[in-house]
Amino acid sequence: MYLLLCLFSSAMAVLALSSWAAKQGSGFAVDELTGQITGIGDYRRAVVQAGAAAIGILVAILLSNIDYRSLVNVWPVHVVLTWGLVLPTLVIRNVTLGPLTIGYNAGDTDNYSWYKLGGFTFQPTELAKISFILTFAMHLNNVRSRLNEPKELGKLLLHLFVPIAIIHIQGDDGTAIIYGIIGCCMLFAAGLSWKYIIGAFAALAAAAAVAFAFFSDKIGKGYQWYRILAVIDPNNETGWAPSETVWKNIIYQQQRGEIAIGSGGIFGNGFFDGRYYSVPNAHNDFIFSWIGNAAGFVGCCVVLGVLLAIIIKTFATGACSEDMLGSFICAGIGGAFMAQIFVNVGMNLRLLPVIGVTLPFYSAGGSSVLMLYICVGLVLSVYMHNTKKLFG
Repeated sequence: MYLLLCLFSSAMAVLALSSWAAKQGSGFAVDELTGQITGIGDYRRAVVQAGAAAIGILVAILLSNIDYRSLVNVWPVHVVLTWGLVLPTLVIRNVTLGPLTIGYNAGDTDNYSWYKLGGFTFQPTELAKISFILTFAMHLNNVRSRLNEPKELGKLLLHLFVPIAIIHIQGDDGTAIIYGIIGCCMLFAAGLSWKYIIGAFAALAAAAAVAFAFFSDKIGKGYQWYRILAVIDPNNETGWAPSETVWKNIIYQQQRGEIAIGSGGIFGNGFFDGRYYSVPNAHNDFIFSWIGNAAGFVGCCVVLGVLLAIIIKTFATGACSEDMLGSFICAGIGGAFMAQIFVNVGMNLRLLPVIGVTLPFYSAGGSSVLMLYICVGLVLSVYMHNTKKLFG
């Protein structure tokens, strides 16, 4: 059932990306002089998505047959491998070595956290996220009886904040936030005391209030601060934008996404027919707005319902685990899914600022899909190598 839910999501993603490609001219690459089709053009993203999902399912099935405890035990191997790929992008920016580009900028921001090999791009922080979940689960398992001791909690927070700091330096604050939420979910699952949870929320609220009141011009990078203000005051009534051009550029993507979702009505305009609104990055961060346009409110509910079922199954598998290590791994993976879905949909509905977080299974990207299915394989491994049942 778990694999079928993931497979349904991947199939819907391929359908949505094919629909998007069909609306980009003809979707195919066409010779300007002869009009002959010369390649798959924008359909390439749908093809890559389908291929990555097919490979990912095979990888997930393979991983399900490997005991997750053995993957945790070889933590030095995957830590060196994954973070060894991440660290060079801190200092190397757009350096090309033959067909390989290190520190590639895949967007229009200052995020140079990618590798590009030929026509394919890969973000190593996605693979490092899996390594982090495994090592943080091991750390929690080793100190679970002493979790609420200040000394042990301090070590855990250091374990969490170091990767967040590295990713922030890269310029990918969206991924850094997801890491933070993953760590919080795992700490909560491990039994973090409510006095620390309430204290942390109070400290964050106070820090946010002080930052907004006295240091607003120093929060993040300029465009990040404007994106926050655009959610609070989309009509620029307070005059937060220094010019009308800046205001229009900041709100344009979310405004178009909101219109696209609303234009779909109850049942949508159809995936290959009807009127469509152009939304920047509709194949990637704003794929949900495209689904809303094409499949309407009902389609959005189906998509979110299946994603919710995947999250529930992930957490339920952790609850069934006969050891806490498996529970912590599932808590981390479930937290990652939940955080990305919540933030991405919030971006599309203009409830949250745009921070470059993709929608799991749906946003275009072969490497991202493969990483998701590796996570799915780890959850299946926890399920396959435990005998404890949820209700007996």
